[in-house]
Amino acid sequence: MNIEIGDILLMKKPHPCGSKEMLVKRSGMDFRLVCKGCGHEIMIPRSKAEKNVKKVIKPENNNQ
Repeated sequence: MNIEIGDILLMKKPHPCGSKEMLVKRSGMDFRLVCKGCGHEIMIPRSKAEKNVKKVIKPENNNQ
């Protein structure tokens, strides 16, 4: 799965605040994700994160 910094992950299960969207701040063996609803930052292993991702939303680059 190709996940990069700045991508928004739509998760299968919501964060306790109710938001299903997470912003990727760091990628590697672990991901640092920020909840788009409440701003809470979490570190999660790549294997667990990839299992719970429903959709990857790439940012639009309008630098043409």
